[in-house]
Amino acid sequence: MTDAAQSFQGYGSKSYRAYVLGALLVIYTFNFVDRILLGVVQEEVGRDLHIGDFQLGLLGGPAFAVLYTLMGIPIARYAERHNRISIVAIGAAVWSVMTAACGFANNFLQLTLARIGVGIGEAACTPPSHSVISDYFPASRRASALGIWALGIPIGTMLAAVGGGWLVANVDWRAAFWLLGAPGLLAALALRLTVREPPRSGEATTAPSFSETVKALLAKRSFWHIAIAGALMSFVGYSTAQFLRSYIVRNFDLGPTPQIEGLNAAYAFGAIAGFAVAIGTFLGGFLSDRLSHRYPRVYAWLPMLGVLVAAPLYLLSFTQTSFWPAFAILMVAPIFHYLYLGPGFAVIQSIAAPRMRATSTAVLLLIMNLIGYGLGPPVMGALSDFFANSELTALGLSVAACKADPATAAAACAPAMAHGLKYAMMCVVSVLFWPALHFWLAGRTLLKDRVG
Repeated sequence: MTDAAQSFQGYGSKSYRAYVLGALLVIYTFNFVDRILLGVVQEEVGRDLHIGDFQLGLLGGPAFAVLYTLMGIPIARYAERHNRISIVAIGAAVWSVMTAACGFANNFLQLTLARIGVGIGEAACTPPSHSVISDYFPASRRASALGIWALGIPIGTMLAAVGGGWLVANVDWRAAFWLLGAPGLLAALALRLTVREPPRSGEATTAPSFSETVKALLAKRSFWHIAIAGALMSFVGYSTAQFLRSYIVRNFDLGPTPQIEGLNAAYAFGAIAGFAVAIGTFLGGFLSDRLSHRYPRVYAWLPMLGVLVAAPLYLLSFTQTSFWPAFAILMVAPIFHYLYLGPGFAVIQSIAAPRMRATSTAVLLLIMNLIGYGLGPPVMGALSDFFANSELTALGLSVAACKADPATAAAACAPAMAHGLKYAMMCVVSVLFWPALHFWLAGRTLLKDRVG
């Protein structure tokens, strides 16, 4: 590390830094509420709009991810030179409005356009937020701060599951988009009015060009191994998160009516994606910072150990035929899965110069989300439809026929669609063994690549 990086003790008082981190956490929480909500209500959306699993995967994946990732680069470049707090606040306002617009959709195309709008707004969140956090907190606390910020993922997912599940059971899926999208506008206003833009840490320099930033990243092997590992982790994480409630509804009997069954499945999903993922996300950052003085490669190798434990646990959970054993295992596996978030983000911030941080995060997200979001949910949906159709073809049925007329041959459709999604889940989580290799390789070059 440079002398400047070693001497930097953070910007502002400890209490104000805590407030800033809390405000950014609230914004990121709404980010994930609005991002995940489709997966919570997709069973009802699919029935209402006659949409199959593959189309639902497109809505949860490419419709959101393509412009979300592509817009991240120019927004990050703008953030290297301009007020990052304003950028995040404007983005939050946009994605909140577009989430509410999802509730007005009457067909697949309209819902696709609204999801594209959500993605454009959310592109303004992560790169500027990472850069701001890195300029508020010293390097020795960066993984912990980014790990706390990343708690927006499980908290937002849990709020989407509980709130969206209750609204879809007691009102309808449209109200879930309206009522959960609107509060983000207030959070955006509060952020803009109460959080100061921090000075850039490190030496005062002009922001390097995009090509200079990419050239610098190309020379750092640890960046690319973390990016590939993160993309594969996201591929599994985003696809399973979108379809987990559907998996629970289809494979377990959790209530006497579809409404109660769906609500209980949403609560179960909320507990898994909320508590288990939150524990893993916090522990990853906390343990990495505490162990880094003695084991500096822990930022890469702790995620490696975590994923090697998570993968077999996920596979075991999807072989269970009773709800409670499956639920118990699914409350443990994400703890190990999500150990990677805080350390992975901290690695990127530590190997990028201060005025390259937002752009480096945007490049990371471009790789992670084009693979994770762009491919994960549609691959899961396509596999689910494929396996279900394999059973239904022998009966003269198909997923499309089941969606078009749910009452017809319901006894045959339900088991096939349950089995199809189960087999799809098992195929997708098997991918988790692959990123362990890249985390290990990243650890080998991390110390050489660090700049501060």
